[in-house]
Amino acid sequence: MKVITLVVPCYNEEKVLQDFYHQVTKVASKMREVTFEVLFVDDGSRDNTLSMLKELRRWDKRVRYISFSRNFGKEAALYAGLQNATGEYVAVMDADLQDPPSLLEEMYHVLENEDYDCIATRRGDRTGESPIRSFFARTFYKLINKISRTEIVDGARDFRLMSRKMVDSILSMNEYNRFSKGLFSWVGFKTKWISYENIERVAGESKWSFWSLLLYALDGVIAFSTVPLIISSLTGLFFCAIAFLTIIFVVVRTLVWGEPVAGYPSLVSILFFLSGMQLFGIGILGQYLSKTYLEVKNRPVYIERCTEKDVERDERYAQSM
Repeated sequence: MKVITLVVPCYNEEKVLQDFYHQVTKVASKMREVTFEVLFVDDGSRDNTLSMLKELRRWDKRVRYISFSRNFGKEAALYAGLQNATGEYVAVMDADLQDPPSLLEEMYHVLENEDYDCIATRRGDRTGESPIRSFFARTFYKLINKISRTEIVDGARDFRLMSRKMVDSILSMNEYNRFSKGLFSWVGFKTKWISYENIERVAGESKWSFWSLLLYALDGVIAFSTVPLIISSLTGLFFCAIAFLTIIFVVVRTLVWGEPVAGYPSLVSILFFLSGMQLFGIGILGQYLSKTYLEVKNRPVYIERCTEKDVERDERYAQSM
């Protein structure tokens, strides 16, 4: 029987884990032609998430878990899950049930019977989301698709079912600064999209604030486009041309009419404006340099604190004493 590994990042998800587990086991009981492996990645949770995962493991050996030494972020959790998944098919989904497990059956049958390597999901609407957040989200997708060769579908979720070949291709890119939505698209492979209506969290609160989403979007732009550097360069050339023309104008005006003591406010305004543009360009360059700096350090994407194997080994050792 083929194995489907569910990779589930968790950060302070104690309120939803039981509901999520029950929903997944219902789906697994229907799909008797495959075996499920549920791999939870505890991203340094501060609540009882890890304790609940240990309890689920005691009751169901299909449950596995990895616990980080601290919070490394969702991208690191996704990478760890993909690295440790053993199934022929690997699904990525959130624990808050905004990604309906009931879709897994349809996704599996499409992969098995049609010529696709990935079945991905996207939100058909943004019901329940604030208008400002929706506006910036749509703006981001329009912007990234214009300045990058990697297409990222508007409303795309991380929830998807992938073949082993696609997962191995994603893992071959072991970069430190990861933007999974872009990586999923960049590796290519034939993908079928499934739309569904937006679903609210079952319990708990979203860990993504507006500011964190903005920074995440900035990471995506820097990771998959060099257009901001080109814009910065073209802006610099444009203002150099204006400065050259201004110098010619000042010289001619001085030779013909002389130079009265005037224009101080306009001069200060121009200086402030040009200084701001210079800092803007340096800031863009600094973002790219900072990402390069972090990559050159070659630090691990995540650090494990424990897994179900470590805990069970310690328990067997304690019993033998």
